[in-house]
Amino acid sequence: MKEPAQIPPAESARVLLVDDDEVSLLATAAALRARGFQTVELNSGEAALAWLAEHNVDVLVLDALMPEPDGFETCRRLRAQAKTASLPILMLTGLDDDASIERAYEVGATDFFVKTRQWGLLAGRLRYLLRAARTREELERSKARLARAQDLARMGSLEWKPGQGLSLSAESLRVLGLESEPCPRLDWLLQRIPRSERQALVGLLKELSVQPGPLLADLSFCTPDGRVRILHLEAEPEDLGPRPAYSGVLQDVTDRRQAEDRIRQLAHFDALTGLPNRRQLIWRAERAIDAARRQGHQVALLLIDLDRFKNVNDTLGHAAGDELLVEVSRRLRACVRHTDQLMEGVLEASGARSYRSLEAVGRLGGDEFVALLPEIGTEPDAERVAQRVLQALRVPVSVSGQDCFVTGSVGIAVFPRDGQNVADLLRNADVAMYAVKDQGRNAAAQFAPQLGGKGRERLELESALHKALEREELVLHYQPKVDVQAARLVGVEALMRWRRGDKLVSPADFIPLAEETGLIVPFSEWALAESARQAKRWQQQFGFDQSIAVNLPNRLFEREDLVEQIHQAVSAAGIVHGGLQLEITETGLMKDLHAVIPILHRLTAIGVQISIDDFGTGYSSLSYLTSLPLAELKIDRSFVRDLGISPQSTAVVSAIIALARSLGLRVIAEGVETERQMAVLQDQGCHYMQGYLFAKPLPGEALDAWYRENLHENRAAWCVSALLNAQAQSRRPPR
Repeated sequence: MKEPAQIPPAESARVLLVDDDEVSLLATAAALRARGFQTVELNSGEAALAWLAEHNVDVLVLDALMPEPDGFETCRRLRAQAKTASLPILMLTGLDDDASIERAYEVGATDFFVKTRQWGLLAGRLRYLLRAARTREELERSKARLARAQDLARMGSLEWKPGQGLSLSAESLRVLGLESEPCPRLDWLLQRIPRSERQALVGLLKELSVQPGPLLADLSFCTPDGRVRILHLEAEPEDLGPRPAYSGVLQDVTDRRQAEDRIRQLAHFDALTGLPNRRQLIWRAERAIDAARRQGHQVALLLIDLDRFKNVNDTLGHAAGDELLVEVSRRLRACVRHTDQLMEGVLEASGARSYRSLEAVGRLGGDEFVALLPEIGTEPDAERVAQRVLQALRVPVSVSGQDCFVTGSVGIAVFPRDGQNVADLLRNADVAMYAVKDQGRNAAAQFAPQLGGKGRERLELESALHKALEREELVLHYQPKVDVQAARLVGVEALMRWRRGDKLVSPADFIPLAEETGLIVPFSEWALAESARQAKRWQQQFGFDQSIAVNLPNRLFEREDLVEQIHQAVSAAGIVHGGLQLEITETGLMKDLHAVIPILHRLTAIGVQISIDDFGTGYSSLSYLTSLPLAELKIDRSFVRDLGISPQSTAVVSAIIALARSLGLRVIAEGVETERQMAVLQDQGCHYMQGYLFAKPLPGEALDAWYRENLHENRAAWCVSALLNAQAQSRRPPR
């Protein structure tokens, strides 16, 4: 709806005067101009029609008796045009001419005025017309705004008079899908509401017709085009009489209701499997425990973790893994009396045994599921359900056209024996489940107190470690390798850290556990890919063109696909193969030297350098140095620590440096912490170093700032010391 143009105040209003009497026309115009009006004078209706087609005025003063067309015909034709349909028109009539007055109103005149020389009265009448026009304009504007607002809100107004019928606004008819239809009867509308809701609404209407009160309801309504909409109906009685009329609103809330249902679904149920999620499970378990306290029975929680699920993801892809999880969830649901939709009000209305409907299987996340048994008679009841679960999982699952065999490990915790709240039960079921994994998987176990203490802490740590990669808790810190003689960066070593909550877990605590559980393999694969990505970021930030050294366990060198993994990592990151360097300990290398040699040669062939870490602490035989494609030796920190103090340490370091130089290998001293150690190493001809003297292991985003401050601007204290040591060496006579 188009809003009308705003009408100005009377002091600046523009008046069109139309009169065939030239004397009267001039006199009226002069009188109105003297009272602040602007005037335009015309002497015929035809001229007025033509002029108004091109111009605008605020009010029209029109003489009734003029030659054809007279004032009445002119007024009628103006009202027939959209532009002048609402223009204020004051018709001038003769004294006591009742017929003319009546006819003026019939053709659409706003008001009439008897021809007279009382100009003050005429000006007052015009001011009144302008005020009325402004009021009408504001009403039209408000109506237009209300219509727009109701249209945006999909809302309309209604009136209902018991015994007389229903009246709907045009906006309400649009809400009902009846925009081009007349207002329907109430009984026709009721027939388009589902039977159960219709009966409730009819009962409410009958009650309100006898006892007035607010009318409030949400209804499903089938529109003529077959769509089902959710309508919100709200009305209040206009008076307190015996049969008052109701006025209110009708609103289409379908989109809001669907959004609310979707939000509720996402908040309480897993998007992939449709099972209750962690939040919903905890809600159910809390109520099951409350009921168990009141009635004195037991509650069991079964924590179910799929064995070797990661192999499916790694081999067949995440889409296949999701397909497997959906099938597993279907099988687990069949192992218990699963109830999907369960809300607070429904539970409370179900009676004394309503807690039994809490029984369900839910997904905690990843490949972890929980079965909640809200009432068990004895502990073997929970074990029998666990055996049903294990049996269901042993049946092969067809995924992407291939049969997959996935078993499960089940930990059982029982209230009140194993915990007084949900958190305790979940934790103890988790401990029991990892005890099953330690004993070979594919079984179930009850929680027992002997699993506590250090063993329990270890199980908890292992449990969290299994999820560290999935939860993105692993991070890499980087320690620079520097050429102290040239004050430049020659490489970086990537060191794995585990950010568990707010703390970093010491590598000494989790690396051995990762190696024991086999997690070190996926952890190392992740470290390779992340190091390649970090090298690319540094390359873009400050032109990093060195290699990042990654420590790999010896079991990874035994894998046939190691070369392909490194190729994929560097290709995905967009760096050259030489951007990664692999470090292996001397002890790990010698465990299966003959199997490792071919892999090392293949890696060297594609540009990946191999470094021996902790050199000098492993096997005493040095024959392998001549048969391996090595690029670097790293002097162990145990020898560096006593440099300048112990002659034996200096002798060992000197021998390693000489050996490396004779074999054409780069040698790096690690664990350099003091300028004394740096000076001795320089004196021995070792200029590549790594240690706390230069930098502690840094997060990836901090290395750029370290580089600019220490090397780009040469502001580090060790730079000055290294330079002085180099100058002192140059002044010494040759040995």
